[in-house]
Amino acid sequence: MKLTQIFATCALASTAALTQAAPIWQDFSLTGLYGENYEVVDEKETTLTVEYAAKVKYADVFFFADRMRGDNDHKSTYFELSPRLSLGEVTGQKLAFGPVKDVLVSTTWEGNSEDGNNFDNFLYGVGFDLDIPYFQYASVNFYRANNEKIKDDYQMTLTYGVPFKLGAEDFLVDGFLDWSTAEKNDHASELNWTTQWKWNVGKHISPETRLYLGIEHSVWNNKFGLKDKDENNVSALVKYHF
Repeated sequence: MKLTQIFATCALASTAALTQAAPIWQDFSLTGLYGENYEVVDEKETTLTVEYAAKVKYADVFFFADRMRGDNDHKSTYFELSPRLSLGEVTGQKLAFGPVKDVLVSTTWEGNSEDGNNFDNFLYGVGFDLDIPYFQYASVNFYRANNEKIKDDYQMTLTYGVPFKLGAEDFLVDGFLDWSTAEKNDHASELNWTTQWKWNVGKHISPETRLYLGIEHSVWNNKFGLKDKDENNVSALVKYHF
């Protein structure tokens, strides 16, 4: 069996686990963003993001979809679906070592829909969940990317979340870093480091309400693999967790 078939089987198994088992935990949120310093397509852009994350026995999943609208009425939709299968839970073995607390089979389906630029990319690889002091969560995933519009490449993705308090106020810093390899005569190496800095104003409505206000800071070098298309953008943010 080819390696891609093995990873595809693991992705299907983790998706099946997610659909059949009751979530250990789950989270659904909506985010609104507005920024005015984008590098590619439109300078000003409004984005509505739907996010869902869940953990079940043997697997976890993260999904988001961005609906973007530029100042020239340009519209696009981008999504990622990322199911992962826990090798530690499947085998019943403790796979922890150093800061690593679990090893996972990681997969991602990237999709984009806009005029003349529709694509589906499929990523597969290995992930590591990390146990780092003061972090609510942290992980690193290494992927091989089967790309539809550009040459295949490799990608590393870091995710993290750090909650903290200032006085009686609750804050959360979370985000991701994507780094992908260059392919000669096709596309440049990309680095996208996006962080959200958020204040939970919702706790002043009720103890259970999670309504965040803040900013999203995005540093994106060689955006979309385009050489020297570098972006450093700060967007206003409002986010509500249901």
